[in-house]
Amino acid sequence: MTNKLTPDHLRRRAVVYVRQSTLIQVSQNRESQLRQYNLAGYARELGFVDVETIDEDLGRSGSGLTDRPGFQRLVTEVCEGQIGAVFCLEASRLARNGRDWHHLIELCGLVGAVLIDAEGIYDPRVINDRLVLGLRGTMSEFELSIFRQRSVEAIRQKAKRGEFRFQLPVGLCWGATGKIEIDPDVRVQNAVRLLFRKFQEFESARKVLLWLQEEQITIPAAVSREGTPPICWQRPRYSRIVAILQNPMYAGAYAYGRTGARTQVVGGRPHQTAGHHKPREQWMVLIRDHHPGYISWEQFEWNQKALAENAHMKSRMGRQRGRGGPSLLVGLLRCRRCGYMLHVNYGNHGIRYVCVSENVNP
Repeated sequence: MTNKLTPDHLRRRAVVYVRQSTLIQVSQNRESQLRQYNLAGYARELGFVDVETIDEDLGRSGSGLTDRPGFQRLVTEVCEGQIGAVFCLEASRLARNGRDWHHLIELCGLVGAVLIDAEGIYDPRVINDRLVLGLRGTMSEFELSIFRQRSVEAIRQKAKRGEFRFQLPVGLCWGATGKIEIDPDVRVQNAVRLLFRKFQEFESARKVLLWLQEEQITIPAAVSREGTPPICWQRPRYSRIVAILQNPMYAGAYAYGRTGARTQVVGGRPHQTAGHHKPREQWMVLIRDHHPGYISWEQFEWNQKALAENAHMKSRMGRQRGRGGPSLLVGLLRCRRCGYMLHVNYGNHGIRYVCVSENVNP
């Protein structure tokens, strides 16, 4: 197959594209990484003098949902006509999505570059080679979908039994028997119980925050970085307090799938973001009375109701709590005509409650 390489190809530069999908593969699957780097020696055996290795995409998925600066540099250099051959271990290393794969094939065909892997040399200008490359790219994309489907289904089945392990919130840990237990660190236990006790007393996450800051009390936070203790003590933050109050794991419930990913098209390309909270009815798994907790399920439900009523500007039609101060009825009075909360006007003649829905929705 080497007759597909012409002197024009050899005068130009050869590029070896190296990629692995995750950082775990980069650190643990070193043999695959070494095989990809060894393609540089194979390129020199074929007669290429100028060989470049692009490995900026180590630890980046080729699904098309993650930015790959190395692949973009490869495409740019191919467009400039500087590349005579692109070396990769297999099609899945270059791309796991049809858009990137077929775009690269099209560009290589336009500038006369060839694609070379461990199986052979492919010239996109030859119709049979182009067909083979297209099929290999399609199979690579299909293979990724199968991997994901198997993985998600296996996780789902294990989570339905309450056995799938993930990072637990501070104050809980996985025991030697594979069960969820309360953290044996008494200081951590006391800090978590103090937070729940103070919320029951103040009925406000912000008041709990102010009290902790006034008393100069730190709260524990889980750390997942290597080489650091699993628990660190930090100044309290409002978001962390609310996250603890809203986590059903502290009520002895096994909850999985509380957040999901969203995909948006930005600049003509899909971008995926994770960590978006889902309503309870959309959680993948919720098993009550699964393990020992810090509070009862009834107390957890009361906490969620209190947090929702304290969120004044998030739900205009739901029940709201009075916030104190000179206008004691703020959040409690509603317009008889439209049902929206009455806003408070402070003036020289006292406090007035007015409806501004006509200004917002004329």
